[in-house]
Amino acid sequence: MKHIAILALKQVNIGSLENARQAFLEANECLKSRGEPSLFKVEVVGNDSPVQTCGGLYNIDVDRLIDETVKADLIIIPPIRGDLTDGVQQNIAFVPWIRNQYNAGAQVASLCLGAFILAATGLLDNKLCVTHWKASEEFRKLYTKVKLVDDRVLTDEAGIYTGGGAFSSANLVVYLIEKYAGRDVAIYCSKVFQVDWGRRSQSPFVIFTGQKSHADEEVKQAQVLIEKRYRDRLSVNEIIENIGIGRRTFERRFKKETGNTVMEYIQRVKVEAAKRELEKGYKTVNEVMFEVGYLDNKAFRSVFRKYSGMSPSDYRMKYFNEAV
Repeated sequence: MKHIAILALKQVNIGSLENARQAFLEANECLKSRGEPSLFKVEVVGNDSPVQTCGGLYNIDVDRLIDETVKADLIIIPPIRGDLTDGVQQNIAFVPWIRNQYNAGAQVASLCLGAFILAATGLLDNKLCVTHWKASEEFRKLYTKVKLVDDRVLTDEAGIYTGGGAFSSANLVVYLIEKYAGRDVAIYCSKVFQVDWGRRSQSPFVIFTGQKSHADEEVKQAQVLIEKRYRDRLSVNEIIENIGIGRRTFERRFKKETGNTVMEYIQRVKVEAAKRELEKGYKTVNEVMFEVGYLDNKAFRSVFRKYSGMSPSDYRMKYFNEAV
């Protein structure tokens, strides 16, 4: 029997907590239907009880307090809501407990913004991690030792797992069920909960808005220029002429503040503009390509796939067809 401890955090997203709980319980039902014993003992674990969430709308009565939990096999850290820095501080009592459980042999998985709690333990240092794309900039500033990746749905490294934003975390839960209970049980659960089996990228869902929560005014000036002139074939030298600083200094500062090289930033702005046009569905792929400043079809499709995880035509079909 595997002991699954799902944390009832303060400011917890109750929907994600309950979805994970129900998934492991459904895996037990699948096993029982085949005449096999249940595999998972699922408990909601908290630092106190009851735990208020959603502004006091809900109270969670936990199954066990953390100081009563002798050993967990897998700890699930659901996402928190609201101010993330404050959320970490409100749940700081879990940090040493998670670390101690991991050192005693437990595996640990964070769902979506639960990565902020996991990263606070130090267990993610020098490891890959995913979280919700909307919080990626804040995460990078808080946890500089963690290798945040934007495009993956999940990561798996040394018994530490992280799941992508929002409902993408369901893919991690199914992945964990597969690791513990086998592929056939995981496929069954993916069908019951209608999770897109085997999806490994969350790139199609990322909306690139640029990283501007920094104090470097010259870099911000360059970002605004790039975003205003996304239709042009803007070069790095032309940007530098408008900014008035040396190229090496500018490129170093730009990368430091945005997490992207200048060329990557230009590409991402162009791809985001192309995605908006393709979602409308009124223009062909070539028309959109020319509109965002590309002349080479192969280059455009390659860059678009790099940042969206699919071809321009597939993206257009996916989002335009769903809207009509």
